[in-house]
Amino acid sequence: MSRIGKLPISIPAGVTINVSDDNVVTVKGKNGELTQAVHPSIKINLSDAELTFEIDEANDTVENKQKQAFHGLYRSLINNMVVGVSEGYKKQMELVGVGYRVSNQGNLLEFALGYTHPIVMMLPPEIKVETKSERNQNPQIILESCDKQLLGQVCAKIRSFRKPEPYKGKGILFVGEQIRRKSGKSAGAK
Repeated sequence: MSRIGKLPISIPAGVTINVSDDNVVTVKGKNGELTQAVHPSIKINLSDAELTFEIDEANDTVENKQKQAFHGLYRSLINNMVVGVSEGYKKQMELVGVGYRVSNQGNLLEFALGYTHPIVMMLPPEIKVETKSERNQNPQIILESCDKQLLGQVCAKIRSFRKPEPYKGKGILFVGEQIRRKSGKSAGAK
């Protein structure tokens, strides 16, 4: 059995979980509603206060090692959904570089990243966005959502517009992230 898969998920107050007959889990909370289809080799046991997962030994569609992998995977996915609808997830990114700017109108982000044209990105409606531009500070993007996977995917897409480079440290990076810096050419090698 998977060590992560064995752990029960405690259901916080205000969160309702529904498991359908075809192994589709629906989680509802104050921040929204999320659904996840679970492989039939995993049995879901729902009690009033917690949710547990176990491997269905009778199901022979996949081999045992894959069942163990599914056991931990689906437990983690459902736990992320429960945390997302109850507390939510938040990511902060900053733009480091001279002239790098970002602004938003609703869920439409517009970047100025040193290219000849501005980059415009429409965010999904599940994500709340806020931009901050203060004097003598790097512009920041604050993203919030109940869906951890979608939030990570959007952050990765934003970061791909201008990845942090190791020589000057310019680019789009997460707040608090350390970039491993390289020294440039050695001056006057003889």
